[in-house]
Amino acid sequence: MPLLAIPFPQIDPVLLQIGPFAIRWYALAYIAGLLIGWRLARHIAGRPGWLITAEQVDDLLFYATLGVVLGGRLGFVLFYHPLYFATHPLEIFQVWQGGMSFHGGLLGVITAMVLFARKTGLPPLEVLDLAAVVTPIGLFFGRIANFINGEL
Repeated sequence: MPLLAIPFPQIDPVLLQIGPFAIRWYALAYIAGLLIGWRLARHIAGRPGWLITAEQVDDLLFYATLGVVLGGRLGFVLFYHPLYFATHPLEIFQVWQGGMSFHGGLLGVITAMVLFARKTGLPPLEVLDLAAVVTPIGLFFGRIANFINGEL
């Protein structure tokens, strides 16, 4: 081994497996990013200069989760393997087989935020500003999960 080489650890992407049920590091990264981001958003909400309330942030979490997961999966399907999924459409829903895209998740969460803003009457830019403040938390955990999966 060359002296200047950096060893790359081989970490199993599955944290715990019980029969067919597996808890993956990637799923934990999604959960940690969403929950910590939610807590920070609740902390920010209601402060001077912000119209959004902590209770609205609770509802926003649902929209954000759907936007990230649905957008990420649809982005993977449409951007990377459209012909495969056109012939295997039921596999689109098999998210446990892997396959999410960052740019699909980004488009999905922006769409979800704008829909939430319209529903609640909040200014869309305020909702997107709040998302911009808490998003780096999710990105951090996502990159750690990418590292564990050997995707970096």
